Amino acid sequence: MVPTKSIPQNRVHSTADPFDAVLRPPRDETPSQREARILAEQHAKRVSDAIDEQLQVERAELKKNQPDVKILLLGQSESGKSTTLKQFQLLHTPAAFQAERTAWRIVIYLNLVRSVRRILDTIFTEREEEGYGPTDSASLLSDGQTVSSTPTDPEIHRIAAEKHVEYMTALRPLLELEGKLIRKLREDDDDDEATRLGDGSAPGWSVPRGEYAVRTTSNWKRALTLRRSRSNRTSTSTSTPWWEDPSDPVHVLDRCRDAMTRLWKDEWVRRYLVEKRIRLQESSGLRITAKSYTPTDEDVLKARLKTVGVVEHRFAISMGTMRGSTNWVIYDVGGARNQRQAMDSHVNRLEDSLLLWRALVSNKLLEKVPIVIFLNKCDLLREKLEAGVQLKNYMVTYGDRPNDYESVSKYLRNKFGSLHNQNSPNRERELFIHYTAVIDKAKTAQIIMNVRESILRLNLKTLKLM
Repeated sequence: MVPTKSIPQNRVHSTADPFDAVLRPPRDETPSQREARILAEQHAKRVSDAIDEQLQVERAELKKNQPDVKILLLGQSESGKSTTLKQFQLLHTPAAFQAERTAWRIVIYLNLVRSVRRILDTIFTEREEEGYGPTDSASLLSDGQTVSSTPTDPEIHRIAAEKHVEYMTALRPLLELEGKLIRKLREDDDDDEATRLGDGSAPGWSVPRGEYAVRTTSNWKRALTLRRSRSNRTSTSTSTPWWEDPSDPVHVLDRCRDAMTRLWKDEWVRRYLVEKRIRLQESSGLRITAKSYTPTDEDVLKARLKTVGVVEHRFAISMGTMRGSTNWVIYDVGGARNQRQAMDSHVNRLEDSLLLWRALVSNKLLEKVPIVIFLNKCDLLREKLEAGVQLKNYMVTYGDRPNDYESVSKYLRNKFGSLHNQNSPNRERELFIHYTAVIDKAKTAQIIMNVRESILRLNLKTLKLM
């Protein structure tokens, strides 16, 4: 037999309201106290009712402002997601785009410094190393950023050593500016809002190699704009230009302008970069070193800054030929390449795109979601094909087909389309394929307008209004 505990006989279970004693008026309450208590209770009731009413209004407003269209922006790192988003902003929120224009100046400066450092790092590699090295076909196909090593003679090493010493000495202030620019991008928060990518080294900002990224939670554009506004308000002048601030990075760029010009025009360096298949963007040229430089639309579109994380952007987009507007939310998913490629150096960017595409279209969570695919960087594809790059060397399934742009672009379009048909759980899903070069402002604007019309028609069809 299991022993049982005895229950005290004096314990009584009560069903009375436990707050009754607290809320009950005192027995010795006077008439004036009773009147004051009732007035206080009535006031508390009005406050409570007002809060409830405000909550109802906010719920109704939230329901009213639910986006009519939600877009998930997906793609590889460096595929052009952020540039596509900038194009949306330029088209549909031009005032906000203009307000953030000067903030991009710091990013453009950083891009220039990184380009200079890349040239010097490439020369340093030649100076220090000899012999053969593997060529990463992935980078060759995507952005030409791989340094391929081939047997070289001592004379080239001697010249490389002299060039490296010459330009490192002249451009040292510019290279030291890199850390300052990165700190400016993360001054909006006490946390380190930038992330190191690329070389696997311990976190830190003084290490020159590797990529840098900001988290999408960082408000670096707003922070830079606000700092500029506060600086103007505290100044004795109504508006003090940044080039009058002696601590502004533009002064270092201005002092290094001649050295950068020599480096850029150095025939030996240019030939060497071509041999090493290094392609550097000269988007803004050395004009950005001018003290009064303000980024143009094209400069902002071409500015590169990796993002890590997810952020949403809201737009009120006109319905075109129809009256009114629709609320759009675009979710931008930033980040680096998946870890599977870090373990397999033979997966090039094109193969990676196909793997990601297959995973996306086969996802059952997205089976009822229409898809718009931008086959981006078509300008680079045409450039590489015209330079003699053979697609079959990097995509064996292409075989002996013609190696011209029209044939290659058609093949890739059909390839992505067939992968969708083979792997999609919903073959009736709408699929739109566009060739793009999202840094091209005019052409991308037209494509975005076409995409907007297609999405609006699909949305009305879903609502059974068409």
